[in-house]
Amino acid sequence: MLIRISLILAIIAGLAVGVLNFTQIKDKITTLQKDLKEQTDLKVKALTELAATKKDLDKTTAELKQTKTTLEATIKERDTAVATATEATTRANKLNDDLNKTRTERDDAQREVAAFRASGLTPEQALNAAKQIKGLQDSLAGSQEENTLLGKRIKKLDADLAFYRDPSKTIELPATIKGKVLVSDPKWHFIVINAGEDQGVVEHGELLVNRDGKLVAKVIVSSVQKDRCVANVMNGWQLGEIYEGDVVTPAHPKS
Repeated sequence: MLIRISLILAIIAGLAVGVLNFTQIKDKITTLQKDLKEQTDLKVKALTELAATKKDLDKTTAELKQTKTTLEATIKERDTAVATATEATTRANKLNDDLNKTRTERDDAQREVAAFRASGLTPEQALNAAKQIKGLQDSLAGSQEENTLLGKRIKKLDADLAFYRDPSKTIELPATIKGKVLVSDPKWHFIVINAGEDQGVVEHGELLVNRDGKLVAKVIVSSVQKDRCVANVMNGWQLGEIYEGDVVTPAHPKS
């Protein structure tokens, strides 16, 4: 009897435990199902949002590509417009310069016409007068050139006369004369200098030959040309060998 009672109690306890476990498992299953549903809903939501985001991204990418294309086209149009504007500005400046030049020529022509009319000359008389003026101008230019040559000739004759009258008298030369030795002949003791009549050199003028600030020789001019002269080394004044490129200055510069 005791065994039955124990067996029944054991069965009842087992059933109670089974019922308790079933209840707990049911609660866990319910919780898991709820969690699974929430996770599923979240995943579906995330996938939906992801699809929407991808769609928006594709749309944005397409818009960005279109914007880039539009921007490149706009930049190209701007560069073309700038080039066109620059060309137009250059052309306008040229036209303005041409216009100013034309206006100046027109004004000069109007002044010439006014002067012609005021002179009371006929066209033939004006032409003859212009020819006469041109002839006089040419004659004047020739006379000026002749005077220049005569002046140089007179200067040479004065130097020669002064030298023959008193060989010991020094001939002053322009202080601005500064030449270089082009040719040096140590055998015949003469040099060629790249300074002549145009620089104020005259015959019998004395020159100093220097190198690095030291006196090399003293020479006297024997002949003069337009842009060069020939000079001979003076006795007792050969202090060293003269080389091409040595500097030449007046021995007696004008003050």
